[in-house]
Amino acid sequence: MTTPPVSPVPLSFLDLVAVREGGTVAEALAIALQTARHAEALGFTRYWLAEHHNMAGIASSATAVLVGHIAGGTRTIRVGSGGVMLPNHAPLVVAEAFGTLAELYPGRIDLGLGRAPGTDGMTLRALRRDRIEREEDFPRDVAELQHLLAPATPGQQLIAMPGAGTRVPIWLLGSSLFSARLAAARGLPYAFASHFAPRLLLQAIDLYRREFQASDTLAKPYVIIGVPLIAAPTDTEADFLASSTFQRVLGILRGDRRRLQAPQPDFMARLSADERAAIADFLGAAVIGGPDTVRDGLARLLSATGADELMLVCDIFDPALRLRSLDLAVSARDALGRGTSA
Repeated sequence: MTTPPVSPVPLSFLDLVAVREGGTVAEALAIALQTARHAEALGFTRYWLAEHHNMAGIASSATAVLVGHIAGGTRTIRVGSGGVMLPNHAPLVVAEAFGTLAELYPGRIDLGLGRAPGTDGMTLRALRRDRIEREEDFPRDVAELQHLLAPATPGQQLIAMPGAGTRVPIWLLGSSLFSARLAAARGLPYAFASHFAPRLLLQAIDLYRREFQASDTLAKPYVIIGVPLIAAPTDTEADFLASSTFQRVLGILRGDRRRLQAPQPDFMARLSADERAAIADFLGAAVIGGPDTVRDGLARLLSATGADELMLVCDIFDPALRLRSLDLAVSARDALGRGTSA
């Protein structure tokens, strides 16, 4: 008999807007828009941009501005933050910014929220001035944002304008159990940052699903997982292209953040065993290889996590080869959903 086709898992994209060695910020922004348009043409569900500060190789610090730029240059794909680091901002400012975006691009804006600063201590002080973050602040700020984006009630004195009534979808992001538990308690969709911190992936999504409470926003749990992806026609070429990612991760681990570097042959072979192990731990959810390897890697991730959606992160130095990597990822994903004869 024939097994009916399975609906393919939705694919989305997280862009750090990498500034390449020898390139400019303007070029990085142009590459981001080109990538978003390509992802849209491939049927990707959403395109998210991540807030980082004081990092030479990342140009996504003004996240809301970039969301507007990408949404304005595309037509149908959802665009959002993956995420806005809420401790860096007053909830009212976030509500007004994303409320404005929602009015400009109705039905297309997502608001992903993180509780990490997305930067170093010195920049953290510059962003927050004298504010000291407490554990209870993030849940309180999330609740305030939900209130500000909901329809205004009679007598409500503080109103986000624009923002009130837009109900911009809020996603909670995290790499630990804290945001998983909060997303479950509030009935919000959850995105796990397994693209850089996969260690607690299974534990966090299990907790989220077990403790989930249905809300007006969401009837049942919905999980996105971050997946570092490097796809090429062969495993050998994919490993070579991935050396740009390996260099970036090593720089993060060493506290030496640079612009995205060109790939290098045999890069991992030149590292110590401890360095190779640290990079492998950081990229524990990565899928790197040719078409068959990518298909099998995605299948393993989906089998282990039951993820509702995959958020790809693709740090390839050559922009054209990054677009090709997305093409190959879609083909591998589609191969998983085809029925088989038995």
